[in-house]
Amino acid sequence: MFGGTGTTVIPAIDVQDGEVVQLVQGRRGTERRYGDPKTAARRWIEAGATALHLVDLDGAFEGERVNADAIATVVEAVDVPVQLGGGIRTEAEARSLLEGGIDRVILGTAAMEAPDLVETLATAYPERIVVSLDAKAGEVVVEGWTTGTGIDPVEAAARFADRGAGAILCTDVDVEGQLAGVSTDRIAAMADAIAIPIIASGGVATVADLLSLRDAGADAIVVGTALYEGRFRLREAQRALDAQ
Repeated sequence: MFGGTGTTVIPAIDVQDGEVVQLVQGRRGTERRYGDPKTAARRWIEAGATALHLVDLDGAFEGERVNADAIATVVEAVDVPVQLGGGIRTEAEARSLLEGGIDRVILGTAAMEAPDLVETLATAYPERIVVSLDAKAGEVVVEGWTTGTGIDPVEAAARFADRGAGAILCTDVDVEGQLAGVSTDRIAAMADAIAIPIIASGGVATVADLLSLRDAGADAIVVGTALYEGRFRLREAQRALDAQ
């Protein structure tokens, strides 16, 4: 999934109302729209993507998958690994996705509300369960980034690593979608605390940001707005990560 021993750039395809969008700090009403999800997926595959990150944003907010049909067209159209999050709340749904072509499922709210679910699924599908720890103002937030939990993201990462999670996705909500740069302290702390892969997300604006996250310990980096807005090219970014 992460392209070998180096750090992999994974383009984000966040879907809202059937379209690709990017939100600022996860807030509805701030979205920039980028068209059809399948078209975006093919664009990133042609640009050199070796994996894709899909999120059903409506599902994340509503608690059930809303854009299943649009996401299914993406999965059918590509031949690279796909990880999917947003509105996956039950064991049955996660199993159905994993058996139906999704390489990794991302559990956020469901993981925080029912940690045993992570362990159950990780036992059945080793290395295919990603726990999303979205961090805002120093705490994990759930329900589409709208509800605080009071839980420290690094402590939560250690707990889920012990429960068998295949990777931790850490999104810095404070800088998400702003193209203002990244914060690396939390990623570095996670890298010190856990041995499983860390996927970083949020705030990337430049190739230098990618290098900073890699050096902090990220095994993969999800990038959305910077790629859609042409701040750098995907191949250029991956070459830079591979070269140093």
